[in-house]
Formats: sequence, structure tokens, C-alpha cells
Amino acid sequence: MSGRTADAVYEVYALRYATHAERRSAANYLGEDPHDNAPMPLDFYVWVIRNPARTLLVDTGFSADMAVRRGRRYLASPVDLLKQIGIAAESVEDIVVTHMHYDHAGNIAAFPKARLHLQEKEMAYCTGRCMCHAAMRSPFEARDVAQAVERLHAGQLVFHDGDAEIAPGVSLHLIGGHTAGLQVVRVATERGWLVLASDAAHYWDNLRARRPFPIVLDVGRMLDGHRRIEELADGPEHIIPGHDPAVLARFPPVRGADGIVALHRHPLDTYAERSQVATGGGRPFAVPLAHGLGSEL
Repeated sequence: MSGRTADAVYEVYALRYATHAERRSAANYLGEDPHDNAPMPLDFYVWVIRNPARTLLVDTGFSADMAVRRGRRYLASPVDLLKQIGIAAESVEDIVVTHMHYDHAGNIAAFPKARLHLQEKEMAYCTGRCMCHAAMRSPFEARDVAQAVERLHAGQLVFHDGDAEIAPGVSLHLIGGHTAGLQVVRVATERGWLVLASDAAHYWDNLRARRPFPIVLDVGRMLDGHRRIEELADGPEHIIPGHDPAVLARFPPVRGADGIVALHRHPLDTYAERSQVATGGGRPFAVPLAHGLGSEL
């Protein structure tokens, strides 16, 4: 990236660790479903940001036993996926927790040295009066929240109140909407500013069609967040949704690794949208066409 030193430009990777292949489109839109309840799989990711000076992990995923409990298909432990790109969990020093839902804030104990970066509003939300309501607390796991509190009392939790730069070329931005303290991560890469949107945009279609995901605390803030993400990123291809299976088809895979793609590299082809009919596992929403998948590293 022009004008930045080497320690402020990063490689960024998406690591898919689980999937919900049986999910249907009615579960992915608030209000009217534009795809008539067609198959619409949902994938689960954690993300790595690294350069020679530092490595940061974004979210920690969930465990195999949680996959059974929640009815998800577990593909690999995030810890094992990190090993495939040369990162030991014991060496990770900084973790951005985008929000405290079970699929983003499990496995904290696997990273004993790490400081957690969390929005103050998120901790207040997941430990406050809203959790008296079963419908509000269902996406959270008490054990995950307890581990975050333990990390706080060990002096290993950094609270942020709004936007903050946590390293040269890496900044956090409070979005809210999905939860009270949902934050996205903006990263400088060789191809420009990326935004790891996490659950501010589950799918590219949620963002581009302005059709919110149905697990939402504040619809207005979620929709405002879509616009804010677009302002932070260098273009549509620089916004990385939190759960879209199309991410794996869009970006170059890492050689010798399963389910890991390089987001700092240019997409594999010119973005082309198509609408697929819900048959034979086809996705009933706009996905990028990837021709001649290459390899990275």
C-alpha cells in the first residue's frame, strides 16, 4: 500500500472452521425472504492479520462440543487451522473479539497469552439486564462470557469505546446493530483497505441489498452500519462478510491448507453476480464466479 511502511501493511486470511449446510434463506433475512426459503448455507470463520512485526487473531470460533450442541458441522478446530499457516495458539498476543456471540468468542482458553480487544458496550450488553431475556441471550454462551471476565481480571482485556487504532494499519470501528458492541476491523493490505465485517454483514447479499440479518438488536444501526462499512473499505471487493460461503470461492486458497484463503490477494476473477436456483446444493443468492482457482503461499 503506497505511503505505508512494511510494518503497517498486512496479510489477511479467512479460516473456515465450521458450516451449517442445511440452512435456508428464510433464516438469513429480516422480514421478507427474497429467495423463497431456498437453500442458503452459512459458514463460520476466524481471521488472521499478520506481517513480520505482529500477528493478530480476529475472533476465536467455537469448539467441537459446541458444534454438536448447536447443530453445526465442525470442519476443524481454529487452533489446528492456525497451525497450518504457522501460528501456535500459545504465541498469539492480541485477539480482536468482534462481539461475544458463541461462534465468535469460544475457545478463549486456548490462547493463554492473548489480550482481548472488546468494545466496552459489548461487555455491558452480554453481562447486563438484556440477558434476563432468553431470546436475547440465546446467541451467547455463559462459559464464553465468563472466560472474557476472567481475562479482564487477569489484566488481559483491553476495552475500547468506539473507534480505535490498535496497531499501525489496523483499526477497530464500533458498528453495533447486530449486538450493542459489534465492531469491525479495518486493515491496510497491498491491495488497499479491507474491512473484516464480521456479523455487521453475514452475507454480501445482506449488505448489498440492504436486507438485514434477523438476529439484530437495533435495525437502524445495522443498516447505518452497512453504509459505514462501505465508507471504510476501498471498494466492494474489500468488504469481507462474516459468514458467506462465497468467500472461499472468491479468494486464492492457501497451498496445503484446507479452508483457508488469502484476502490480501486480488480476487480470482472480475466479480460477476449470478442468481442460482435452489437445486442440488446451488446457492440461491448472488455469488462470485471463480474460474481456475489458484493457490497462495
